[in-house]
Amino acid sequence: MPAPANEMPKAALPEPAPAGQPALQPAGLSDVPEPEQIPADASVRMEAPGGAAPAKTGGKTARRGKPAAAGPVDANDRHGRGLPNLTDLADRYGSDKGSAKHRYTELYNMLFQPYRNAPIRFLEMGLQIGGPELGHSEDRATTDLPSVRMWLEFFSQAQIWGLDVSDFHWFSHERFQFVRCDMDARANLATAAHAMPPMDIMIDDASHASHHQQFAFLELFPRLNDGGLYIIEDLRWQPEAYERKGITKTAELFQSYVQTGVFAHSDPETAAAFNALRLDFSGCFLHQVHYTKSRRDQVLVVHKR
Repeated sequence: MPAPANEMPKAALPEPAPAGQPALQPAGLSDVPEPEQIPADASVRMEAPGGAAPAKTGGKTARRGKPAAAGPVDANDRHGRGLPNLTDLADRYGSDKGSAKHRYTELYNMLFQPYRNAPIRFLEMGLQIGGPELGHSEDRATTDLPSVRMWLEFFSQAQIWGLDVSDFHWFSHERFQFVRCDMDARANLATAAHAMPPMDIMIDDASHASHHQQFAFLELFPRLNDGGLYIIEDLRWQPEAYERKGITKTAELFQSYVQTGVFAHSDPETAAAFNALRLDFSGCFLHQVHYTKSRRDQVLVVHKR
């Protein structure tokens, strides 16, 4: 008798096996292997049979039946998982933006992912460690551009621009252009700004002197495209060779805006110039060292309307 329309037919059951013979499996199940038994923590190795020495995991010894204590994951352990990200590239090219020091790339990979294959224009100020901010001549022999190499690989369609007080004209790439500029005078930055097209992303990783950062923001932020990002790195360190006495630090300047909506500066003209730009702000964010709230402000991100 067929099963009613609203009732599923019952599966056919195997006939009982004669005495002394193994029970029959339902059709289609006899060739299904048993699932592999994987420990809850597959990364922990237990003591080997036969009295072999217990395996070490993450620097700790795993005892029988007890997982080793968890420790931080090294950046290299993530290689090969998903697409290569900015931290992978920073570590490969020796940029201090990666896991070895500042860890900026953890933030940047999230912010920049939508632009990865877009034909954007990108500017970085400060191209190699060891310039006049550390007591070296601006005419020093430059040898590498670690972060520029990283940007060129990450952004497949971007035009990358570099700005520095030292000379990097020797570096040649079809998607890279260089402008030499001494940021100690605001007029120099105004000239440089008009020598370049409007940008979609700007990063200031130059001398870190407060007035350099502030001159650059006042001259270049207006040249940022709508919806663009302006970033200032290393807010907590200023070089003695350049820093002006009594000047409001850039981190304090932007904290005053975040907390009150008004820029406060030791120089009233500078305060007025920054306050005049507020209408173009979509968001302003200060991140602390290694993103730990108890530490000092380290990197600024301003999103333009």
